[in-house]
Amino acid sequence: MFDPIHRWLLRALSVPHEPAPPAGEPGSLRVFKSGQKYYRLRLGLWTFKQVVALLAFIFWFWVLLHWESIAHETAAPDPALPPVPVATPTAPITATAEPVTSPDESPSNGVHRKIRKKKPSPREFAVSVSRKIPSAVFTLLWVLKGISLVTYLIQLPVTYFLLRLDYEQRWYMVTDRSLRLRSGVWSVRELTMSFANLQQITVSQGPLQRYLGLADVCVRSAGGGGAASSHYGAQQTSLHTGYFHAVENAHEIRDLILERLRRFRESGLGDPDEHRPATTISSHPTDTTHSHGAQALPAARDLLAEVRRLRSAVS
Repeated sequence: MFDPIHRWLLRALSVPHEPAPPAGEPGSLRVFKSGQKYYRLRLGLWTFKQVVALLAFIFWFWVLLHWESIAHETAAPDPALPPVPVATPTAPITATAEPVTSPDESPSNGVHRKIRKKKPSPREFAVSVSRKIPSAVFTLLWVLKGISLVTYLIQLPVTYFLLRLDYEQRWYMVTDRSLRLRSGVWSVRELTMSFANLQQITVSQGPLQRYLGLADVCVRSAGGGGAASSHYGAQQTSLHTGYFHAVENAHEIRDLILERLRRFRESGLGDPDEHRPATTISSHPTDTTHSHGAQALPAARDLLAEVRRLRSAVS
């Protein structure tokens, strides 16, 4: 089921399935991926966010339903309840309250008595507020609630597939001359670094990565300057810094790059994009003289033959 959706999303986002290998011998290519525990960690965080969003949706659904029921009750009172007395000009209804005085506040000393007002209960407060809300407002809130529910259901498979694609589209390729790192789905970032410019390789781990057995391998080339932290998926914008993010065999990757970097420098090769002709250096000066003379003799003979043909053509 996932494969057709996987291919459709890659075509829709114009993301190539696999990057081309960097410069180097085909037999030396090694491909690395992020660890399975990194994917499970991100999937767990995604699940937690979706559950929290669902609980929030259920809570506000209950609040809206509760307030709407209160509004209907106040709009249509129960006929079984006794009628509420209505105040008239001839018989005004006055509120009475029990006076509250302190021990030293007696009517004889002329101190005004304080009246304690009764606080409304939560039910009374909800009734008073619901009376002020028009019915059209509840209709609008229900429409918005329905739209949010549809949006939530649609984003569930979309965000899940994007999460899985982001994990699968992390490619870390190493050859005997260079390496290529690619990550991202919405914004694809691909970085190619030659061993000729590579300067530093470090392995870093956060507390959660140590618990899961994961680590980041950071490679820096000339001109990279300072490096920022890359833990937990932070994307870097430096063109001189690359990351093997959340890999399970970080030390193996580091040792492999260091070994191939050592061989690359010992071989005396330059940038893999530069094709330089191979030259042989003799250990004896006389051999060098003889080799130059042997190369110059055929060239002199060809030049002499060309001069003779020109002289015969002129004459």
